[in-house]
Amino acid sequence: MAVLRGVIDPELGSDIVDLGMAKKAEVSAEGVVTIQIALTTMGCPLRAQISRDAKERIRSLPGVVEVAIEWSELNPEEKAATMSRARRNAADSAKDTMVPPTARVLAISSGKGGVGKSSVTVNLATALAMQGYAVGVLDADIWGFSVPRMLGIEGRLHATKIGERTVMTPHSVLVGEGRLDVVSMGLLVDEEESALLWRGLMLNRAVQHFLEDVKWADDLAYLLVDMPPGTGDVAMGLARMLPRAEMIVVTTPATAAQKVATRAVSMARKSHLRVAGVIENMSYFINEVGTRYELFGSGGGTKLAKSAGVELLGQVPIELEVSTGGDQGRPAVHGSSEAAKVFTEMAIKVIEEISPPVEMASCSARMFDLVEEALDAAGIKEI
Repeated sequence: MAVLRGVIDPELGSDIVDLGMAKKAEVSAEGVVTIQIALTTMGCPLRAQISRDAKERIRSLPGVVEVAIEWSELNPEEKAATMSRARRNAADSAKDTMVPPTARVLAISSGKGGVGKSSVTVNLATALAMQGYAVGVLDADIWGFSVPRMLGIEGRLHATKIGERTVMTPHSVLVGEGRLDVVSMGLLVDEEESALLWRGLMLNRAVQHFLEDVKWADDLAYLLVDMPPGTGDVAMGLARMLPRAEMIVVTTPATAAQKVATRAVSMARKSHLRVAGVIENMSYFINEVGTRYELFGSGGGTKLAKSAGVELLGQVPIELEVSTGGDQGRPAVHGSSEAAKVFTEMAIKVIEEISPPVEMASCSARMFDLVEEALDAAGIKEI
């Protein structure tokens, strides 16, 4: 049940245990875990996501060989109580961060540097925006910030005083029908080459400021966080500040890189973060006559995904367009190369399967509106 507290209802922003949706868990001597989850309505379109998240978290526990879910529906009194809890939790946690509760948070991580994590973050974020969504990009790689250059963004972040609080506004870039909202330490220093001689607690505090003191737009569908490499203070701090975050791990085909990336998966699960998938970068090179070369070996991404029990979202080829696009501030996904195609396919997979955007008009919101109307009609103001 403690592990199930890491399963967040994406509409309500609270865990399913606190909301009263996780009823009980039973563990057999054979390692089969059976959990009971009650939904606001049996036809809830978020059922598949809650199921996947719950199973992945429980499977990460030692000794678990199988997970089964028994579904039921909350009765009217339970729905009203769940609504009350959700509202209370929203009020209590509203001041923790300024990230909208409906935004899907994807932490793009790696076990080591040099695997192209920032390039993947920028191109995936752009691909999501090209599908018509408002996408935030938080450059949490405080030491090695590179997102502003990769997106061609310059100028310091604008700050305004609201009461006793100073709030920063992200830089916004229109991308087709969508938008990118970008925050980075690179937009606070005078020169990109400036060295930050900061230690763990200061780095963690910087990320906290980006979450608490940046006015992220209410229509934000996704927030992609370019994590620093490894599993240090910033990664663990993000897990505490954004427990609903999901992690996508970037690796290369080399077995050595895959072994190191396994640490990022382990850290995520110890912090009760859902690992949403794996991306293999620098997978292969195709020359001008179509011959394919696996310059850095093969199989690293597949092995990592299999060991983590998640999907391999895509394999990004080695292309000049990717590196030059980053240098010129125009992500490769804007073009028509093979890498652009892969990033677009991954974005669509994220939207449709891995981490669908939250529609506030879906099951829970509609059901709670009906419950509230019924309570008002009965003259009941609070439960």
